[in-house]
Amino acid sequence: MIHPNMGTMLSFITSDAAIDQKLLQQFLSEIVEDTFNMISVDGDTSTNDTVLFLANGLAQNASICPGTEEYKAFAAAVHTVNEQLAKAIAGDGEGATALLEVEVVGAADKEQAKKISKSVVCSNLTKTAVAGHDANWGRILCAMGYAGVSFVPEQVDLFLESAAGTIQILSDGVALPYSEEKATEILSEEKVKILADLKLGDGKATAWGCDLTHGYIDINADYRS
Repeated sequence: MIHPNMGTMLSFITSDAAIDQKLLQQFLSEIVEDTFNMISVDGDTSTNDTVLFLANGLAQNASICPGTEEYKAFAAAVHTVNEQLAKAIAGDGEGATALLEVEVVGAADKEQAKKISKSVVCSNLTKTAVAGHDANWGRILCAMGYAGVSFVPEQVDLFLESAAGTIQILSDGVALPYSEEKATEILSEEKVKILADLKLGDGKATAWGCDLTHGYIDINADYRS
């Protein structure tokens, strides 16, 4: 049951930095939108969904102020921590064998990119294709299509990436000839990335999830046994 907002997620972050509580709340909320709120394991939610940040000021630094280099460095560090925790949650999904990352670039704006990337990472058909190491680009494009935002399918480029390499499987909405063996090799890694270029603008966003395996059914079918 991981699908913020209102997913079964409890995150606790601590720091010795001195920073105003309202300022910390402001940029933490912004960072959460691009990290914890961009993950999904199964689309199901519960009433437990918390990110708690405790800063005690023991570092005795001058209080961090907006717009300063210290603020930028601190915000970047917090973003890195949040992103790594979010990815760890997604990759640790029930029965998961792979962390799935979906990056959308070239979108008209960030909001469009967020909706499309989250739609793909939540697609059960895409997740099962990753579990089966199947480069089924039709499932990816389908999930993009029902994201609730407009784009031009005839302009879309799709790539598959992992530690095993990178291949392009779609160019301007048309399937490319590619090695199925290489695609299987790429999708067999523990971390798999789908990259979609919409060629509409500068908007971009990334979502994280995991594959969907028989292990998920085994765990949840016997949940109360």
